[in-house]
Amino acid sequence: MSNHTGLAALALIALVLGMNHSTDPDHVVAVTAILSRERRIITSARIGIVWGLGHSATVMAVGIAIIVLKVSIPARLGLLMEFAVALMLIVLGLSSTREVIRALVRRFVRRPPSPEPALIHSHRHSHGDFEHSHPHLHRHAHETDATTAHDHLAQMQASAPPRRPLLQSFGVGLVHGMAGSAAIALLALSAIPYPAWAVLYLTVFCLGTIIGMLLITTALATPFVFAAARVSQLHRGLQAGAGLLSFAFGAFIAWQVGINDHLFGALPNWTPH
Repeated sequence: MSNHTGLAALALIALVLGMNHSTDPDHVVAVTAILSRERRIITSARIGIVWGLGHSATVMAVGIAIIVLKVSIPARLGLLMEFAVALMLIVLGLSSTREVIRALVRRFVRRPPSPEPALIHSHRHSHGDFEHSHPHLHRHAHETDATTAHDHLAQMQASAPPRRPLLQSFGVGLVHGMAGSAAIALLALSAIPYPAWAVLYLTVFCLGTIIGMLLITTALATPFVFAAARVSQLHRGLQAGAGLLSFAFGAFIAWQVGINDHLFGALPNWTPH
C-alpha cells in the first residue's frame, strides 16, 4: 500500500470515527439540554458547529502534547477532567429545569395588576348665565404603553444574535474534548507509527466530530422547534425532560468517577476511554 493510499484510508477512518464520537451519550445529553431552549433550526445547527469547535480545540491541544511532546496524563487529572463533565451536565440540567419552573410559576401564580390611580378633574363651564362644573374620572393608559414597550423589547431580544447559547456550547465542547482527548490521542499513538500521521488523524477526527454534531443538533432540534412554534406546553415538557436527563446522567457520571474510580481516594483508577 502506497503512502497516499494509506493516508486516504487513515483520513476516512478518522472521519467516520469522529462522526461516531459525536454520538457518545454524554455529548448528546449535553447538547440536548442546550437545544431545549432554542426555537430555530439554524441556531441549533450553529450550536452543533460551535460545540465541535470547542471539542476540537482541546482534543488538538492535549492530543499534540501527548503525541509530539510525549506528555503523560496522571490518573487523578484524567478523572478530574471526567468529573468536570459530570458537573457540567448537572449544571445544564438545573438550568433547563429552572427555566421551566419559572415559566410555570409565572403562568399559574399571577399577581393581580395594581389599580391605576384615578384622577378626578372638575371642569367649569357656563350655559348662558348659568355656570356649573362637571367632575370627570380619568385613568392613565400606562398598561397600553407598557405593553407596547414590552412588545418592542421582545422584538429586539428576538432579533439579537444568540451569543449566550453559542458561548455556552463552546464551553461545553471544551470540557468534553478535555475529558476525551487523552483516549483519542493514545489510540492514535498506539495505532499510527508516525507522529505527523497521528496529528493528521486527530485533525480529520475533529472534522468528523464537527460534522457529526452538526447533523445531531439539527435532528435533535426539530421536535423542540416544532413544539415551541405550536404547542408551548409540549415544549416545556421536552425542555424539562432534557434538563432532568442531563442532571441524572451527570449525577451518574459523578458517582462513577468519584466513588467507583476513587477520584477522591488514595489510589485513583483511571482508564482513558
